Amino acid sequence: MEELEHAVRTLLTEIGEDPEREGLVDTPARLRRMYAELTEGYRTDPDTLINGACFTVDYDEMVVVRDIEFFSLCEHHLLPFYGRAHVGYLPRGTVIGLSKIPRIVDLYAHRLQVQERMTQQVAGLLMDRLNPKGVACVIEATHLCTMMRGVKKQQATMVTSAMLGTFRSDARTRSEFLTFIGRSSEH
Repeated sequence: MEELEHAVRTLLTEIGEDPEREGLVDTPARLRRMYAELTEGYRTDPDTLINGACFTVDYDEMVVVRDIEFFSLCEHHLLPFYGRAHVGYLPRGTVIGLSKIPRIVDLYAHRLQVQERMTQQVAGLLMDRLNPKGVACVIEATHLCTMMRGVKKQQATMVTSAMLGTFRSDARTRSEFLTFIGRSSEH
């Protein structure tokens, strides 16, 4: 991590700043701590995160957790993107503890990301660990890289989805999920 602090000092110098200036002298250490927090997903084991919180049930109706807020970093510009994830699954004898789904979203959000991959990772982990009939994940996010630079579009929102199993093969199941998260299947 000492190298990261050195790199930040170099960056400050390259953009024309004085890294020894009062307001910047602690910036390299602050940035090191910030990046450690924002990228903790690399150091989080999914099975340790789930921690056995899968339970046998007779329930086989849709389970949905919506409006899971998250923050991530775009791997292309290291600028934040943020939004909400909506996750649903159809159990096949096993459910997962409610708090684990937002934690899974954060596991993947706390890495350098592209939204499309993050959407697939969340759905894929649940599909793998729960063996449900299907998993759906929709992520809606605003990307600072499109707001601050390049096209400079302030209102653009990106929506990605991963529909696995029954959510992919059955339009009625997909439509029910989209209704639950407040999105009509006609959109």
